[in-house]
Amino acid sequence: MKKPQNGFTLIEIAIVLLVIGLLLGGVLKGQELIDSAKAKNLAQDLRGIPAMVHAYQDRFRSLPGDDPAATRNLCAGGAECTVAGNGNGVISGDWDALDSTETVRFWHHLRLANLMTGSTDPEAPGFLPRNALGGRIGVQRGNSILGVPGSLVVCSDAIPGKIVRQLDIALDDGDPARGSLRAGTQGNEGVVAISASNPLQDANSHTVCASL
Repeated sequence: MKKPQNGFTLIEIAIVLLVIGLLLGGVLKGQELIDSAKAKNLAQDLRGIPAMVHAYQDRFRSLPGDDPAATRNLCAGGAECTVAGNGNGVISGDWDALDSTETVRFWHHLRLANLMTGSTDPEAPGFLPRNALGGRIGVQRGNSILGVPGSLVVCSDAIPGKIVRQLDIALDDGDPARGSLRAGTQGNEGVVAISASNPLQDANSHTVCASL
């Protein structure tokens, strides 16, 4: 009388491996869909801000944040609800500034003009906008960061390299080191542009800036 065999048969092992493969494939596909959704959300930020700026200019003939008549244009009954800009045609300040620069007042003017949702109280938590990944969104004078051309650029940070690649393909030329959309990494003296010596890393956090 033969003793019963212990262990798995080849068919059982094959089925287990097939199930594992299907599960891994589903997880990877799910992550790919999540990354794609995040990239689309970030792309919408970069596309939406220029539309807001153009709408403000059409209405008030000034840039938001730089508008010298902001109190007259945006405040009811002559109240001092915001701070006017100097009207020199440039939105001054760094894109990630926290203090009362024109780049911060940019968001205040857009919200007071009802061109953007969100709090109109600059002191309120969360007043400064964030992207879908929790990073900052801001604007800055063109040609002043990462060499991005144009008179005004919009920047967004805390973006993984793999999503940066998707963004660049969707909005520019697919090369994050050149064109109207460029990426960099945060260094001791600011954002350092992507280059051969500072390559884009899929898992690392990067800053993206695009021309308006």
